[in-house]
Amino acid sequence: MLIAAFAFTIASFSYSIDDVVTAIKSGDANQLSQYFDNMVEITLHEKSNSYSRSQAEVVLKDFFNSFGVKSFSIVHKGSNSGSEFCIGNLQTRNGDFRTTIFMKTRGEKQVLQEIRFEEKN
Repeated sequence: MLIAAFAFTIASFSYSIDDVVTAIKSGDANQLSQYFDNMVEITLHEKSNSYSRSQAEVVLKDFFNSFGVKSFSIVHKGSNSGSEFCIGNLQTRNGDFRTTIFMKTRGEKQVLQEIRFEEKN
């Protein structure tokens, strides 16, 4: 019983940017939403807004459904003072996007604070 409780504790606090990348690769806004901070900044089509967790999930679900994720590749990853970031290329059936992900440590876990999808020409 104690081992199970310890394993659950470790699992619930071990989010990383790799988990976010996996959710983006699958175009799964529901999976992605479990990593959100209370408020998430989302940039789409040169428009940026802050959304609550539930609003952000709806916005990204609509984006993934409209554009259809084909692939996501990481260009650069890094960390600085408890924050992680990732820059990657998102290929969709309707165009390619330079994608930037920012995560920050909140308590014992990393949370997604900002995600940007900038269209590539």
